[in-house]
Amino acid sequence: MEKKDNQKVSVLFMLFSILFCVCLIAANLFATKQINVFGITMVGALIVFPISYIVNDVVSEVWGFGRARQMIWVGFVMNFFFVFMGFLCDIIPPAPFYENSEGFHAVFGLAPRVAAASFLAFLVGSFLNAYVMSRMKVASQGKFFSARAILSTIVGETSDSLIFYPLALGGVVPVEGLLELMFWQVVLKTAYELVVLPLTICVVKWVKNVEGEDVYDQHVSYNIFKFA
Repeated sequence: MEKKDNQKVSVLFMLFSILFCVCLIAANLFATKQINVFGITMVGALIVFPISYIVNDVVSEVWGFGRARQMIWVGFVMNFFFVFMGFLCDIIPPAPFYENSEGFHAVFGLAPRVAAASFLAFLVGSFLNAYVMSRMKVASQGKFFSARAILSTIVGETSDSLIFYPLALGGVVPVEGLLELMFWQVVLKTAYELVVLPLTICVVKWVKNVEGEDVYDQHVSYNIFKFA
C-alpha cells in the first residue's frame, strides 16, 4: 500500500536532527572543562552548544515550527537518555582493577540539580528560539533572515541563561558572579552566531533549493506538547 506524504521524512531534516542531538550530548561532556575565551572563563560547551541554536534557526526557517518542535523533543529525549545511562554507569561499582573512577565521575556524575536546570533551560530556550523565528518570518513575509536569526538567538540564549544559572548555581556562586556568567554566555554565544551567520545563510538557501521547502507558519499550533 502506498504511504501518505506526511509519513515521508526528509533526509536533510533527519541529518540536521542528528547534528542537533550530537551537539546537546557533546555539550554535556564538554561542560566539564573550564576554558578561557578572550580572558573570560567559560565552560567548554561554548564551542558546540551554539550550533544547536543555529540548527534550530535553519529547521525553523525551512520546515517551520512544527518540525522544529519535533526536533527539540527528540533532542531532549536523546539527551536525557544519555545523561541517565551515564548516571547509572557512574553509580555501578567499578571493577577492582579500574583506576579512573574519579575522572569518570567528573564527566558523567552530573548532579541532579544541575541536570534538571540544564533540561529545563534547554527546553525553554530552544522553543523560544523557534517561536521567535516562526513569528518574525510571518510578520516580515520571509525577509530579514539575519535579523531574525540573531534576535531569536538572543531571546533563546538569554532565557537559557536566566533559567540555568540561578537554578544550577544559586546559593553556590555569588549573585554578582551569576550575573557575570549569564551576561558573557549570551554575549559570546550571540557573537558565535554572528561569525557563522554568512555560512548559516548559505546553508538555508541551499536547503530551501534542494528541498523545495519554505514554510510559513500561518496556522500552526504553538502548543509545545503537540508532537505531530
